[in-house]
Amino acid sequence: MARSLLKTSPNPVKTKLLHQIGLSLYNTSHGFHEEEVKKKLEQFPGGSVDLQKENNGIGILTLNNPSKMNAFSGVMMLQLLEKVIELENWTEGKGLIVRGAKNTFSSGSDLHAVKALGTPEDGVALCMFMQNTLTRFMRLPLISVALVQGRALGGGAEVTTACDFRLMTTDSEIRFVHKEMGIIPSWGGATRLVEIIGSREALKVLSGALKLDSEKALRIGMVEDILQSSDETECLQEAQEWLQQFIKGPPEVIRALKKSVSSCKELCLEDALQSERDLLGTLWGGPANLEAVARKGKFNK
Repeated sequence: MARSLLKTSPNPVKTKLLHQIGLSLYNTSHGFHEEEVKKKLEQFPGGSVDLQKENNGIGILTLNNPSKMNAFSGVMMLQLLEKVIELENWTEGKGLIVRGAKNTFSSGSDLHAVKALGTPEDGVALCMFMQNTLTRFMRLPLISVALVQGRALGGGAEVTTACDFRLMTTDSEIRFVHKEMGIIPSWGGATRLVEIIGSREALKVLSGALKLDSEKALRIGMVEDILQSSDETECLQEAQEWLQQFIKGPPEVIRALKKSVSSCKELCLEDALQSERDLLGTLWGGPANLEAVARKGKFNK
């Protein structure tokens, strides 16, 4: 019934949001030429972005360039896009943890690449590339958590804002140092930060280049929790346990919930409601719904 209603709806929208997954913000109409940017980024090797997909539906994305505090080389920026595309196609996935190797998150861009890409045109092109990638990341139908150990600086701080949630170890810090580099956040971090902590707090954090230790970050609503352990293995286990409470259930239900919430963030009211309707049509009368209805008691655990 729900599916037939979708087909006969006077305003058939297989919603904008459903189409947005895998869709980039910028293209040639904006003066953005992705292949040209990729060729430039290939010139700056070093480090890797590694993805491990667990059987429990949790992916672990690791920024791995420890000799430079996991700074993003050009190749790592390209690999991040590749991993996002892989995750867009991971239909069994429900959750994602983003972390840095060797007990630190990320110090942002590798300065070697930054110095070489020194013109305003280069800066804007890199901005569009990373905004494309992190917007696609943000729209993934996975509930994502940034596990912040050590320092998340500059672009590293921006990456944390692309996740749905953030967890910190007691001795870690988040700091948007862009002002001290004579720029502003350019990977979408300022826009997302305002959404997370509000415009007044965001202005303080950005204009003061404030060091957010775990207690301050928790107090202003930047993070959800402070982990007990600072050990690399143990805090990853803690983060997985924290995330598990939100991804219990069939992948199709968890993924639809994430899409529904994302639509509320990005679409106007009418389109967000249509998105909710369309997503419901993929679940109502489906296996998970029928199994739940057949069980006695709606809310029995």
